[in-house]
Amino acid sequence: MRKLLIKNGRVIDPASGLDKVCDVLVEDGKVRGIGSRVKGQGARRIDAKGMLVVPGLIDMHVHLRDPGRPDKETIASGTRAAALGGFTSICCMANTHPPIDNLAVVKFVRSRAEAEGVVNVYPIGAVTKELKGEVLSEMGLMLEQGAVAFSDDGKPIMRADVLRRALEYASQFDVPLISHCEDANLSSGGSMNEGAVSTQIGLPGIPSLAEEVMVARDILMAEKFGRVHIAHVSSARSVDLIRQAKRKGIPVTCETCPHYFSLTEEAVREYDTNAKVNPPLKTQKDVKAVIKGLADGTIDAIATDHAPHNIEEKDVEFNQASSGIIGLETAVALIITKLVAGKALTIMQVIEKLTINPAKILKLGKGTLQSGSVADITIIDPKAEWTVNPSQFASKSKNTPFTGWKLQGKVMWTIVGGKVVVRNGELVGE
Repeated sequence: MRKLLIKNGRVIDPASGLDKVCDVLVEDGKVRGIGSRVKGQGARRIDAKGMLVVPGLIDMHVHLRDPGRPDKETIASGTRAAALGGFTSICCMANTHPPIDNLAVVKFVRSRAEAEGVVNVYPIGAVTKELKGEVLSEMGLMLEQGAVAFSDDGKPIMRADVLRRALEYASQFDVPLISHCEDANLSSGGSMNEGAVSTQIGLPGIPSLAEEVMVARDILMAEKFGRVHIAHVSSARSVDLIRQAKRKGIPVTCETCPHYFSLTEEAVREYDTNAKVNPPLKTQKDVKAVIKGLADGTIDAIATDHAPHNIEEKDVEFNQASSGIIGLETAVALIITKLVAGKALTIMQVIEKLTINPAKILKLGKGTLQSGSVADITIIDPKAEWTVNPSQFASKSKNTPFTGWKLQGKVMWTIVGGKVVVRNGELVGE
């Protein structure tokens, strides 16, 4: 019998509205009690005084690059990066080599995760075969093997007829399609946000309309055919479109990422390819709109879109560089520094967007500390200050624009199914 007694922490569980200093007892991998005088005879004790004790964080948008590109990331390295970042569950996108578009690759990811991973890994299956946006994948069979949603993320589904069929198919199982909203014709050839900065520094621009017209299309499709979850929302108009759709009761949810409320297009002024992302970083107006969308509940979740790339794909001319940044190990600190310390959101609000909301969208049965739930728990020191140094990251790739940033908030303990995988900010047994 494995027993843990987490003492004196500020326990925050948005699923039940709990926010108070108390103790949490873990026994045999489950939460067995929460209260001010929980007795845990024989239990190993963790003193969480001054820390936040929250449900294990869930990242619903991660690229693990396995199978196919172990030089960028593996399930072993990616899950360790996740654990250090406080994430006990991650959902991995389908744009691997080969893509997760059939039963065999779903089985591969799950078996590799069980053998080498240190957190829960949920595969997201491709909507279409080979991510080509033409022929539907084996969606039903992949669901049976553990896929939790479908997405061609990295590529938009340009054909509305294909998206319609996919939504109709997915709605039979009540699972969402996660949409990468980009009009590839409008974005073609661009490498950063179209505007004053792109003109001044001579880089080809991508208009924000490339995201927004597809957000509008997918909202209309969701109204008729089934649940849509919009990935990595970055534009003010996108936030407004989603807000209006929710008011009408259309089944649409969405996420944003820490870089969309922490950075603007100014981050690429010096041609820093580590700040090249898709959709591209936008203006201060867009950042404010994203933060407002988080605060008023328009944006349901915060996900990292962790996208590892090796130096050969980043240390090149800006137009040729791959898009994407790593995010698992900086997310919590950016959220606390930018949103909580900045008083834009409460700690309860941000934890909700990292736990119960993504769990509900994907029906994971996670994201809470209620008695009897699986003991996935994250313990955060909200006042700890540290400087971002990617050479110390567990991720195999180091492509972050946040190098040298001084941030507030550090994950001290990560517990997965009652097992401690991060202790005092370091991986256990590594």
